[in-house]
Amino acid sequence: MIAPADLAACRAAIRTGSHSFHAAARLLPREVRDRAIVLYAFCRLADDAVDDSGHKAAAVLALHDRLECAYAGRPRNAPADRAFAALVAEVGMPRALPEALIEGLAWDADGRTYASFSDLCAYAARVASAVGAMMCVLMEVRDEARLARACDLGLAMQLTNIARDVGEDARAGRLYLPRDWLDEAGIDPADLAAMPRATPALAALVARLLDRADHFYRRSEPGIGALPPACRPGIMAARLVYAGIGQALRRLGHDSIAARARTSPAQKAAWLALAALRCLAAGLMPHPATLYAPAAPETAFLVRAAARRPAARDRSETLMDILTTLRARDLAAREVDRTRSVLM
Repeated sequence: MIAPADLAACRAAIRTGSHSFHAAARLLPREVRDRAIVLYAFCRLADDAVDDSGHKAAAVLALHDRLECAYAGRPRNAPADRAFAALVAEVGMPRALPEALIEGLAWDADGRTYASFSDLCAYAARVASAVGAMMCVLMEVRDEARLARACDLGLAMQLTNIARDVGEDARAGRLYLPRDWLDEAGIDPADLAAMPRATPALAALVARLLDRADHFYRRSEPGIGALPPACRPGIMAARLVYAGIGQALRRLGHDSIAARARTSPAQKAAWLALAALRCLAAGLMPHPATLYAPAAPETAFLVRAAARRPAARDRSETLMDILTTLRARDLAAREVDRTRSVLM
């Protein structure tokens, strides 16, 4: 059982985090909501630990060690870690799912860029679809059809985030837009990173990314309608709120350089009400055939893992390879720091 004090600390830790998460989570049944808070706290604090670290490689390695301890039943003495370890034991969380998230964070720490849209989806699968698959586990949903649709929703949400944050990411030295898209549009990635400017060509790429996100939002809806009835409104609300960010970005002319697309509390309230209505309607209709569409190729390993079947053999090898690279990079950075301190 998750200790009440640890759960309260998780709530406090993320209270000022994602307003979208809090809005949607209010519609989840209490047991699932409490589990989701713990999961979100662990994932959010993990993401922040890497983003805010001056040594990102070291932060990813420390995070992997924390995961090792949680799965060994010896969590670090911190509320989010103790609560996550209890959650893992309570729901039987497949380890491949949080490991996929850590792999995505490792890609960020490594400064990876993405040659194609499929490569970008592989990243989104790790940092977002993995969370969707973990949410299914919290709801005791383990069949491949609903897991695949949850992973579609994760892809849609992450693509929306990337579209919204093109300018912010460029100013921070991060580039997520597929390089082949940039080449087709005649945009030099170095110029975009050095001086991000709102141009018609860049706006067209943002619109293209939002169109791809909309495709995955549509694919996800049959899965939401097939969730346990009490869980449907919260997940539908999350889907509507995130898609609303894309709508706000469209109203800005797809300009994510000069401004950041936002939604208002009134809009969120309207989407929460709409979520309840759409879920009620979905409950009166038979499940559409699209519920059983195959998983996106980039998320198939998550679906297999969450359905309790072995993931692809090279999954752990891939993660360990990049952790080895990051460990070497961290040791080199520490050696440079020591040398500087001696010279000073």
